[in-house]
Amino acid sequence: MPFSTVRTTNSPAIKNAPLVGLAEGNDCFSNAQLVGLVLGIPWLVKRILPFVNRGGFRTYLFLVVTLGLPITIAYWTLMSTYGGRKNRKVILPGKNIEEYITIKDVELRTQFHGKKKIPMQVFHDAYFEGKIEFNGDVLDIMEQRHDWAKMTFTPALFKYVFMNLIPEVVIHSQSQDEEQVRGSYDRTPIFLLVFYALIDFSLLGRDDFHQWYLGPRMIFTSGVVLDPNSEESLEQLQDNKLTIVCEKLGLTPEDRLLDVGCGWGTLAAFASKNYGCDVTGITICKDQTKFGNDRIQANGVTPDKARILCMDYRDIPAARFTKIVSLEMAEHVGIRRYGAFLRQIYDLLEDDGVFVFQVSGIRPSWQYDDLIWGLFMNKYIFPGADASCSLGWVVSQVEAAGFEVKNVDVLGVHYSATLWRWYKNWVSNKDKVVEKYGERWYRIWVFFLAYSTIASRQGSAACFQLTLHKNLNAYHRINGVANHASIHVNPGRKLS
Repeated sequence: MPFSTVRTTNSPAIKNAPLVGLAEGNDCFSNAQLVGLVLGIPWLVKRILPFVNRGGFRTYLFLVVTLGLPITIAYWTLMSTYGGRKNRKVILPGKNIEEYITIKDVELRTQFHGKKKIPMQVFHDAYFEGKIEFNGDVLDIMEQRHDWAKMTFTPALFKYVFMNLIPEVVIHSQSQDEEQVRGSYDRTPIFLLVFYALIDFSLLGRDDFHQWYLGPRMIFTSGVVLDPNSEESLEQLQDNKLTIVCEKLGLTPEDRLLDVGCGWGTLAAFASKNYGCDVTGITICKDQTKFGNDRIQANGVTPDKARILCMDYRDIPAARFTKIVSLEMAEHVGIRRYGAFLRQIYDLLEDDGVFVFQVSGIRPSWQYDDLIWGLFMNKYIFPGADASCSLGWVVSQVEAAGFEVKNVDVLGVHYSATLWRWYKNWVSNKDKVVEKYGERWYRIWVFFLAYSTIASRQGSAACFQLTLHKNLNAYHRINGVANHASIHVNPGRKLS
């Protein structure tokens, strides 16, 4: 099919991609091929090399263990470097990379110039260090990344996967979670902590950092677009989402709501103020705890009706709640502890209760572009958040924990709309960010917000909102019909 059959969109709700931004990347990979190589090459080596060909099965196993890692690295490197694009319906312009980026570092400039594309990981690390500049708006240039960057696995990526990602997936201790999550939401980065300690201790708060892109709602989860034909504000997208979540929960004044990973407490304040229910929010971050309790008080809700507690989810006291919500917190739980987390939620929920579970994830039919974006996110933005998996995996986990799925909404494009607004907020506050946190921290987050706006729009990443209840014979499913309306609700409630 000719490339002209690929059509662009023109919706005010999102950052619409240019035609080049709709190009498909390399998705060449096969688990069967990799397993065949890992098992087959040691067998050939054992047959050919004289000093091992007389050994038995133990010798073969030794070769599999010894050669497995270098074979895997070689396979990933070759496939990411030489594999073809998923399709070529969109023809890339083929411009010189100098039209998109300016490489100031002499060594890098000798390696990557003209039609010699730069690996994305090499690019973003150099950009963070000020060795490369975008020739224009970061998001606009990133839309055209397939014309100037290559999505190849580099030695630095392999080092991070084997030395950081895999050990963190395996361990995922409580102390690790506290250090990583509080590092993201509470504390100034350590290199800035040392610097600012010499100047002004008043600079150590992080709420301002997040306000510069999240805006007054201070919600670090996806909003929801209700009108694709208008550019709803960031605050409206978040109010849409808050209303949708509360309506899916079917909140009433008699409910006891638990918000696990409540962030800055906005949902807790919104639910208690507008629905009259009792709300307990849980966060591991000290700054979020104070901010959330202050927000609850500012909205006229007393502590006996809503409160934010600073604790790890593993330390939630044994109690029963009629409704539970968790919005994009489970990614930090980790793959290894995912099942235990869901079983804990099951035990905390009343038998006739409702659980709204929102998680971000990735598409199973990934491209190397997706993986490199994901590794960047894990290293620089959300260390330890390794449980961003496919929808099928999430559904299998909640069902294994004893839940039944009532409803699923996939909010990927809604996340793109949210991120686009975060991106514009961040760019508009550049001078404030650079003055307080430095150029490098601004660059990391402007790259993150731009790349993620694209990733969630094109399907690399998604966001899944599941409405769940216990899979029990005695659960009265008929009572859930009245609010089985997906995301189309009337967002009439407000938050000051």
